Amino acid sequence: MYYIKKSIEISASHQLNLPYESKCNGLHGHNYDINIYCKSEELDENGMVLDFTHIKKKVMDKLDHKNLNEILDVPTTAENIARWICEQLGPKCYKVKVAESKGNLAIYER
Repeated sequence: MYYIKKSIEISASHQLNLPYESKCNGLHGHNYDINIYCKSEELDENGMVLDFTHIKKKVMDKLDHKNLNEILDVPTTAENIARWICEQLGPKCYKVKVAESKGNLAIYER
């Protein structure tokens, strides 16, 4: 089994619609630190699990400097962002970690 990890940082805004008082109910932004994990039993024709540049482009083009509420059709929590990224990258992606700030980390793993 081959494994790769791609780390990227995006800046994006979002707001949550929580049923309780929270500063997250207002529009705000984060510099998200994202770690993407992929694996494959075999390498592709280029000798890769997935091209690091393609992973970065797929995530950055969709999410960087965007309002996440306009992209995701679920609440824009770090947990849902992690799942969305994993689904966008396909079956070779098995885990995504999203830190919205120091000390706050969400992990999605399939």
